[in-house]
Amino acid sequence: MKQTVFAFALCYGLALPAIAAEIPCPILANATQVATCPSEDELKYTYTGYCSDNARMYGKDKDTCESYENYRKLKNVALWESADGAFQAYLSCDLSAAAIQFAKPLRVTVGNVGKLTRIACEYGAGIVFAHRTHATCKVEGWGDCALGKACKVVCE
Repeated sequence: MKQTVFAFALCYGLALPAIAAEIPCPILANATQVATCPSEDELKYTYTGYCSDNARMYGKDKDTCESYENYRKLKNVALWESADGAFQAYLSCDLSAAAIQFAKPLRVTVGNVGKLTRIACEYGAGIVFAHRTHATCKVEGWGDCALGKACKVVCE
């Protein structure tokens, strides 16, 4: 019966009701690092190129190249993914895997980036896992994940 209704609606260009989907913040216990961290030699080499005199003349970012420590803090990151691959994060290589995998969600926010909706789950210590979708989403409740509340958004 459902297939017949769907086929009829599809043939005649009728709109079907939107189906809402809940997207919870991921549990990071099974999150994995999918890219390697840069070595100290790689960071020093790219610092020289990125922060050379010519690069600074044309760039607007003065803080990054102010010191090697600033540059290292920005560039010493690796890509991580949630267990299902739906959420990604560039996290500092100075954080231990245990610190990331034991982190609990604190807050969830929704924002627009161009034509996409960005769902950001914040875990503290600079850990933010993001999911991008074309769907329209809104935070369920206030977005506060404290006290065992579900940390999720509803998308249509």
